[in-house]
Amino acid sequence: MDHCSSGSAPVEPNTKRRDYKWALLALGLIGWLSAFIAVSILFRHNLRDLARRLSSPSTSLQSVFQVSRPVQFNGSGASGCDVEIVLMEHIFGASYGMPFVDNYEPPDCNFDTVRIDLTITSRGRQFDRLASMYLGDNEVFRTSTAEPRADGIIWTYVKDMSQYNSLWKSPQTLIFDLGNLITDVYTGSFNATLKAHFSYENNVRTADLILPISARKSTSNSASAFHLPRDNTTVMYTIPAAVSRAVVSISACGQSQEEFWWSNVFSGDTQVFDDPVYALYGYTPFREIQMYIDGVLAGLVWPFPIIFTGGLAPGLWHPIVGIDAFDLREPEVDISPFLPMIQDGEQHSFEIRVTGLDVSPDGDVSFSNTVGSYWTASGNIFLYCDSEISTTKPIVARRSERPEVEDPPPTFTVTRDIVQNKTGGNDSLSYSVSVKRYFQAKSSFYSWVQSCSFFTQGLLSQQGSKQAHTQLTTGNNTITKLGGTLASHSVAFGYPLSFNQSYGNLGDAVTVRSRMERGLHIDATGGLGLSTYTMSSGPSHIHTRQSGDAHSKYITDQSSSSWGETFEEFASNMDGQSFQRTVLASNGSLVYDTTS
Repeated sequence: MDHCSSGSAPVEPNTKRRDYKWALLALGLIGWLSAFIAVSILFRHNLRDLARRLSSPSTSLQSVFQVSRPVQFNGSGASGCDVEIVLMEHIFGASYGMPFVDNYEPPDCNFDTVRIDLTITSRGRQFDRLASMYLGDNEVFRTSTAEPRADGIIWTYVKDMSQYNSLWKSPQTLIFDLGNLITDVYTGSFNATLKAHFSYENNVRTADLILPISARKSTSNSASAFHLPRDNTTVMYTIPAAVSRAVVSISACGQSQEEFWWSNVFSGDTQVFDDPVYALYGYTPFREIQMYIDGVLAGLVWPFPIIFTGGLAPGLWHPIVGIDAFDLREPEVDISPFLPMIQDGEQHSFEIRVTGLDVSPDGDVSFSNTVGSYWTASGNIFLYCDSEISTTKPIVARRSERPEVEDPPPTFTVTRDIVQNKTGGNDSLSYSVSVKRYFQAKSSFYSWVQSCSFFTQGLLSQQGSKQAHTQLTTGNNTITKLGGTLASHSVAFGYPLSFNQSYGNLGDAVTVRSRMERGLHIDATGGLGLSTYTMSSGPSHIHTRQSGDAHSKYITDQSSSSWGETFEEFASNMDGQSFQRTVLASNGSLVYDTTS
């Protein structure tokens, strides 16, 4: 494998908006949920999973979980490799700027499969927190925490990490960053245990080399994610001529002013109400994450609207957390069409950007080329080497050949309307945004095509105390190998989201009613290696739908309470195996939980 070798200041603490706004519009949701509650009686005999959890030694801790396909430990396989290593046992108390750091040494056996097991317990009161795991400068896992309760919570998440085999096979600096604050009000620490299980299972081929698109701060024992728009994300690499395939995974999510980007307004309307219930943020509810190589657009990502366990209403997320909240999916951009351009023996730049939209008073729309503060972002370049090239055969750098890039201007359509009350003040704001986008990069060997569509509409009435939003993001990405026998792999995705929310004032308290319905739909034909997006190597079909209704009450002395119901249906067919799970939770307890 020798032929495939290659040659910021801390961010302010994660001050998430805690107004628990922006819940989802779902017509007829209450009647729909009521029907499921009635049907749930038929499923009560399927609570054996819950009973097992409650009868465990952690009886006093409430189990919190993400509905997802379970990952199994399949044993040692033919090589006899069956090793488990404890990577971390650590308490994250006042831990901003102080990640867990340790030296990782690979096990002394032949492995091709790595699965991690993260278990966290917490008691007290605390916000939800973002966490990231690094092997050196490479971010390999991004997760978030559940919000604890006084009597304590526990959750375990198992993840297949075999796509990072080339990192696992050499010593690394292991960094786990979970920034947390401890005060006289926020008392919850996060007690974390991280294990890794190594085995040989005749797994699929994984990348020969993985290069980080990150701030590369591991030598100072720091997390390496960029924070946009503050940071310059450009990194420089020389790509070996032996590389025959290259894919970039991108991990990016909004924080602080950008945590609820999918509910933002036009920048000119952030001050539309004289006395708003909450702050409004701009650049519209549309975001695009762009990948550039030598300043040329190489591909794009339209992000999934992740909702953490403090979002909308905490009563929605016990014991079921939001879709992907414990494992933030990493979309991929196939940059193989750019290989002829970057395999000339010279260094080339790789850069991640995040942009929203600017809307002028006369309705003209353009990319903003910036966003609010801030997005946490990083990437990995997965390089696959040509197996037919011998390590003893000299490799000559290729002549630089630029790909043909087709990047027509997106189609933008926007509407906006303001209604005033009798005194002349602004009472309501309504808007809509539609975007259609096409992109193609093509060289002699590969073609990368992306086609995406986005639509959202929002209504803020009664000076913003009532809100309703709907949104739908869809797209299709296709990589095609050209020449000889054509081979094509595609990923289709859909992110429906709707919510509404209303605020009430009771003198010394504020009440919030929140409703939401959302989904994640992925249909992929499979491809080379293990995908960081589908989390599989073969054909993948993932369809999950989540809905809920919650009430919250916030009192001026900072005490609060939240209760509600959440329903989720999950179905997947991956690696030739089908899995289905249906759950309903009410006021923090499972009503039913069925698995097939």
